[in-house]
Amino acid sequence: MWVLLAFVSAFFLGFYDVAKKKSLAGNSVLTVLFCNTLFCALIFLPAIIGSGTGPSVEIHSVKAHALVIIKAFIVLSSWIMGYYALKHLPITITGPINAFRPVLVLCGALVLFGEKLNYIQWCGIALSLLSLFLLSISGKKEGINFKSNKWILILSGAVVMGAVSGLYDKYIMKQLPPLFVQSWFNLYQVAIMGTVLLIMKKSSKKEEKFHWSWWIPMISIFISIADFAYFSALSSEDALIAIISMIRRGSVIISFAAGAFIFREKNLKAKALDLFLILIGLILLCIGSLEG
Repeated sequence: MWVLLAFVSAFFLGFYDVAKKKSLAGNSVLTVLFCNTLFCALIFLPAIIGSGTGPSVEIHSVKAHALVIIKAFIVLSSWIMGYYALKHLPITITGPINAFRPVLVLCGALVLFGEKLNYIQWCGIALSLLSLFLLSISGKKEGINFKSNKWILILSGAVVMGAVSGLYDKYIMKQLPPLFVQSWFNLYQVAIMGTVLLIMKKSSKKEEKFHWSWWIPMISIFISIADFAYFSALSSEDALIAIISMIRRGSVIISFAAGAFIFREKNLKAKALDLFLILIGLILLCIGSLEG
């Protein structure tokens, strides 16, 4: 069941990326992100209000809330960097780079849990690294230098923090119910993001312009469904974080298709080969993890 939930999460995660790209076009990154966190919190607010009627979101210990607050900080750091990078880079570039996240999750799991890679997993990692190298070559044709472009560096930071988030999720989901984590996590995100937005508005002389788009609430709807399926999958006793993370990165297929047909991005043939290689790499990692 957790594998099916991971595929559901990947499906909606793809549309989440598309909605972000549409919402960020000529728009204030921090304001769009704040709106996203606000709408997500409103979606799950009934679960908190009605917590007295069921055990899923009942008030847990201070430690439980502290764990969720830490998750909120980790995710927001990844989101802030990821939103800025997505605004300034083609989605056909950001998607494949984000798809490299499971490799970092797997490597992190190896370090933290003392696991060892088999030859299939090593082949998957090698193929993923090759795809990133080829993607950097494709990016140069569009004037994007992977070594010096600040948005690529910022996106890399978002990927690293996203991998940290994935490993942390595996840790806390063994202790807390999925609905509790998602509902309170969204609420804490609003408080943190609201504070960040206020500080940035007061300290920045040049304010980014914000305009409303119906794509903004769609971000919240898609990520709420994707995360609920994701947390539910992680809560299964036999769930494997490495496999779930890899399946979720299949969302790049949807975002890549959007880049081709909606955003009309360039150099698609070369990027399609890069995408194909990283997907094969993820499949090898998945197979290797299952055999391990």
